[in-house]
Amino acid sequence: MAVSFPGGPAAAPTPDDPLGLLSACHGRIARQCETLRRLAAHLPVHGSDAAAQVAAAAVVRYFQSAALHHHEDEEEDLFPALIESMAGSDAVCLHALVDGLVADHVRLAALWAPLRQTLETVAAGRRADLPAARVETFAAAYAAHIRREEEELLPLAARLVSDDALAAIGRAMKARRGGGAG
Repeated sequence: MAVSFPGGPAAAPTPDDPLGLLSACHGRIARQCETLRRLAAHLPVHGSDAAAQVAAAAVVRYFQSAALHHHEDEEEDLFPALIESMAGSDAVCLHALVDGLVADHVRLAALWAPLRQTLETVAAGRRADLPAARVETFAAAYAAHIRREEEELLPLAARLVSDDALAAIGRAMKARRGGGAG
């Protein structure tokens, strides 16, 4: 758990708190989606200027690394641990939740692909159209996905996944990021 000193921000969660790290990542994803929205409004007026190039490159970098790791953390570690925690029980609802979240990951990847292409064009300083409707579809899909994970998945995992399994998830998260957290 992150500790906050008076007057200072709380430390960012680490793989020692894998559920906290996943939740913190949701906030970063939401901020990247907000940057996409601002960029879609910026491009028609200012084109692929220096600010747009920096923003586009940062969004691409985030969704091609941290967001991918986030989905891997869930699909390769958290979801199986959660399902294992339900072994011998009626886990139909849990399987439906996990299957739905995996389907969301697939849909989000499909929505991201054309955005990535456009953002890479902008980051290279070339003119590109970033349709606000396409950005909004992506951002809204992520917002709904995050809401479901925050309201359903993470509370279930906190209640059902053993401390040993959470520690193993944290180690896998750290390894996935090359030994660090993010």
